[in-house]
Amino acid sequence: MEMQQFYYDNKIVKKFLYATIVFGVVGMLVGLILAFMFLFPNMTDGISWLSFGRLRPLHTNAIIFAFVGNALFAGVYYSMQRLLKARMFSDLLSNINFWGWQLIIVGAAITLPLGITTSKEYAELEWPFDIAIALVWVVFGINMIGTILKRRQRHLYVAIWFYIATFVTVAVLHIFNSLELPVSGLKSYSVYAGVQDALVQWWYGHNAVAFFLTTPFLGLMYYFVPKAANRPVYSYRLSIVHFWSLIFIYIWAGPHHLLYTALPEWAQHLGVAFSVMLIAPSWGGMINGLLTLRGAWDKVRTDPVLKFMVVAITGYGMATFEGPMLSLKNVNAIAHFTDWIIAHVHVGALAWNGFLTFGMIYFLIPKLFKTKLHSVGLANVHFWIGTLGIILYALPMYVAGFTQASMWKQFRPDGNLVYGNFLETVTEIIPMYWMRAIGGTLYLIGMLILVYNVIMTVVRSNAKVTDELAEAPALQRVSKGRVAGEGWHTWLERKPVLLTIYATVAILIGGIVQIIPTIVVESNIPTISSVKPYTPLELEGRDLYIREGCVSCHSQMIRPFRSEVERYGEYSKAGEFVYDHPFLWGSKRTGPDLHRVGGKYLDSWHFKHMYEPQVMSPGSIMPAYQWLIRNELDKSMTEKKMEAMVSLGVPYTEDEITNAQQLMNVQSEAIVKSLKEDPDLLESFESGKKEALANGEDYVEMKDREIIALIAYLQRLGTDIKVKDLTNTTAQNQ
Repeated sequence: MEMQQFYYDNKIVKKFLYATIVFGVVGMLVGLILAFMFLFPNMTDGISWLSFGRLRPLHTNAIIFAFVGNALFAGVYYSMQRLLKARMFSDLLSNINFWGWQLIIVGAAITLPLGITTSKEYAELEWPFDIAIALVWVVFGINMIGTILKRRQRHLYVAIWFYIATFVTVAVLHIFNSLELPVSGLKSYSVYAGVQDALVQWWYGHNAVAFFLTTPFLGLMYYFVPKAANRPVYSYRLSIVHFWSLIFIYIWAGPHHLLYTALPEWAQHLGVAFSVMLIAPSWGGMINGLLTLRGAWDKVRTDPVLKFMVVAITGYGMATFEGPMLSLKNVNAIAHFTDWIIAHVHVGALAWNGFLTFGMIYFLIPKLFKTKLHSVGLANVHFWIGTLGIILYALPMYVAGFTQASMWKQFRPDGNLVYGNFLETVTEIIPMYWMRAIGGTLYLIGMLILVYNVIMTVVRSNAKVTDELAEAPALQRVSKGRVAGEGWHTWLERKPVLLTIYATVAILIGGIVQIIPTIVVESNIPTISSVKPYTPLELEGRDLYIREGCVSCHSQMIRPFRSEVERYGEYSKAGEFVYDHPFLWGSKRTGPDLHRVGGKYLDSWHFKHMYEPQVMSPGSIMPAYQWLIRNELDKSMTEKKMEAMVSLGVPYTEDEITNAQQLMNVQSEAIVKSLKEDPDLLESFESGKKEALANGEDYVEMKDREIIALIAYLQRLGTDIKVKDLTNTTAQNQ
């Protein structure tokens, strides 16, 4: 049999590895800054682009798409070439994939701190970036499919199955969740509203975790663990069951993020049922990974690469046990909106994704530079510091979550809440936030040790990464049908197009069954006649709420629990959100729920609260938003925004759009009038005006400032339907 010589492209792997390391440091550093903001809320001293609400999506995007995303590409490009016995289909496409992805990351690093965001979790980037992501992802897919078609290895190894499912599913998720109507170059509104938007977002959000953070890393596990241990995969049959059951079941689980919300009950039940089923394939994969190391445990004790991978697989097992457990309605009723969820997410991110990436880096760098790792001892130090960091991060967050859940739900014998003031919970868990910050610091120190170790390895090798010579026989033609003794799946493994089609069908079923009825069948979202569109000023205020990332800390979804109704007011109804593009239900309560905040406080309270939160609410960890009081409200696009809303089904009239500026002036003047009833604010306004005029500065009338629009929006929340008298809960939410 004639052998063909060819070269593996190692340079593209090196590029993605370097990007992984750089953005890993950046993403973790931003995360650590955010952890300290819980302890020192005004540490960035009123700098708008360094506020918590703007940095939080930067952190999540940097970790998911910059750190983990680049690691994904590095691992896929390295392993795929060797599994298929072929160089990547196109060096040009490989480099477009690399540079395009880095440009998107840089764009995110610029726009997110500027408050340019859609607010949709893990999908905050605006519409031009969504298009760019889709194009770069298609480039990656073409490169992968082209390599598969020119392969010299007939049967596709299990890792390739996971890579194919990742490409197809992420493309579907990204495209459908990113359907939005542009208003300007960097502003758009989701085409979905309220309940529908929430379902599509968490269909995407949960499966972004599933098919960006899990399936490709399972593919990497199936390649790198056997390679590092020099052992075959424990069970081929188990890998088949693992793959098909995982990709079919995972796609149904998104609604478990929306239990006890305004989402239709049938969709919630489907999410719960399939989430519980997920434990079987997930643990099947964990078992397959760990048992691959049978007979290699002596090597595990000495090899840092395998140590990282063992803890990574264990972390995957822990997270995928906890996920189905958290989807049970009785557990979710306790855990949702608390720091328990933060602990759960970070066990997956820090252990599964982080440690598998570290193990892969320590495995690949010496191979690419044809040398030994500078210091195995330092790698082991990194392992132990990182492991301790995970423990010190996760355990306090579990304690904080349990504490929050307990304090929020306790009642006195007389029927009143034991902890009526939300801030009592916040102050109780501050020690847990200190522990979290220490754990995060240790994890970042471990990352810096890796950086030093890699730099010294590269410098001391004094070698450049070059293409690697390989040889393999050309692919021989065989019968299209199954040959004697060939199993069904073995036959499918040499049919990449058919395998891709089957995988696509498997992932589409769940999405179609859940999403289409919710969007098409009107009875799923009962309308409420008293619910009206936001006024022009309220619409602008809502956009400010989105810009500042308020949804990161405040929910707008009161669940039908006695404790929540007593604390916040009447539970939320599906029909109240029909004009919300996008939905703003939130997923974490660092502060109280705001769905019924309208009318609870005077306008002046909101004004002062934004200026100095700790003065109005002693012990609050909310940062100040003083720039809202200084900045002039940009009203130049209000009419365009309303026209876009009309295109999405919001019933603004032509007169309302034509007279938008006048309507805003009338409403803002009414708010300013109410503010001036406070003697302190009146004196402040007058002195500020005199000072500006004396200095020859342009003076922006208070009615034209951003704070007025935000107050208008906050005072509207939850007031469209008649609810019970809420005056007795006013003090509870301070």
